[in-house]
Amino acid sequence: MGFDATLHANILPTAGVSVNLVDAAAIKEVTTARARFPKPVRIYKIVSFFGENIIASEGDEWKRYRKIAAPAFNDKNNKLIWDETIRIMGDLFENVWGAQDSVVVDHAVNITLPIALFVLGAAAFGRRISWKDDEGIPPNHEMTFKGAIHEVSTNAFVKLFVPEWAMGMTAFTRKVRLAFEELDRYMLEMIWNRRNAEKKEEKDDLLANLLDASSDDPSFTDRELTGNIFIFLVAGHETTAHTLCFAFALLALYPDQQDILFQHIKSVVPDGRLPTYEEMPLLTQSMAVFYETLRMYPPVNDIPKYSAEDTSLTISNAAGEKRILPIPRDTYVNINVVGLHYNPRYWKDPDEFQPARFLEPDWPRDAFIPFSAGPRACIGRKFFETEGIAILTMLISRYKIEIKEEPQFARETFKERKARVLASKPGLTMTPLRVPLVFKRR
Repeated sequence: MGFDATLHANILPTAGVSVNLVDAAAIKEVTTARARFPKPVRIYKIVSFFGENIIASEGDEWKRYRKIAAPAFNDKNNKLIWDETIRIMGDLFENVWGAQDSVVVDHAVNITLPIALFVLGAAAFGRRISWKDDEGIPPNHEMTFKGAIHEVSTNAFVKLFVPEWAMGMTAFTRKVRLAFEELDRYMLEMIWNRRNAEKKEEKDDLLANLLDASSDDPSFTDRELTGNIFIFLVAGHETTAHTLCFAFALLALYPDQQDILFQHIKSVVPDGRLPTYEEMPLLTQSMAVFYETLRMYPPVNDIPKYSAEDTSLTISNAAGEKRILPIPRDTYVNINVVGLHYNPRYWKDPDEFQPARFLEPDWPRDAFIPFSAGPRACIGRKFFETEGIAILTMLISRYKIEIKEEPQFARETFKERKARVLASKPGLTMTPLRVPLVFKRR
């Protein structure tokens, strides 16, 4: 008993059988054997609004996108991400928070979403945005770039489920439709401006790298370029913002862990100077906090696959017993990310926030898949990690984070407070509902 897989037989004959996996070894086999367990690309329609892309493709098409996108994520781009993140955080501290000893925010995403967008603008698209910019709506647009990407990220499901003919029926759906049109226009403009610039500059941002890589493939269309840019926009904006929001909440709930992080940062970056990209590998506690947040609150709860042939998987239980699980062709195989990340076989006290588990040399890497795993693992992982570690390091070095005290919650227990502050809802990524925080200058 206690095997880390469940089989679901559906009532409707056409629905077939599905398998839910929380077994690390079986999941590794599924993510590695791409031919046996491909991605059901039809369900990724939601991320194909702007064109075919690396997420919603398989086989030769995926290999083609991967070949073009992989060189775009390089060390020069990572250094640019780091430097721009440090600049953006410094701008926040000096020009927005200024001399305030205490900064209260009703929901931490009001801070993390702009940070993620500004980093993305600079490191992915060469568009520097400062906190003090009064971003007006440019000519030939009806919405700002910032407003369009936020609306698209937040309400993509509306566009997916509401028929096109019905999108003009309410003010809300009209706004969503406009945001999609505006974001499309912005992306096409960025591509056109780069290609037609009078002075070709050497740039290390993601768009420049993608344009360079795609120039070797004349069949690579602008629509495929916008499709892939959109994927990086969503991954770089909403995923980063929500993960950081959860990280800030956890550090506020666990002040002892926050102090451990602060002391570690001081030991690596003394005298209040700015951390450098070369010091990133030394900031192990920042990485541990980031990873523990991703373990507890992965951006996606499930990774779908299906069996392309009659096959089998070996599953096991806590006693080490093994069993062969037959997998008929066309079986839906669900990789349960949350179940794996909370499986006590791999993680001691999985409900507890314990970043130190990621400092152990033998932590269970196969049981940690917030970026998926195997050949289809997230191509932007280093971008995500570089930005996240820089933000955490800069913020905690200057400010202490606390939960905002509110009279209506004065009598709640720690368990109730934790549940309230970390409550979330599903979206394109897991979305925190409301994280009220106070940032106090150290």
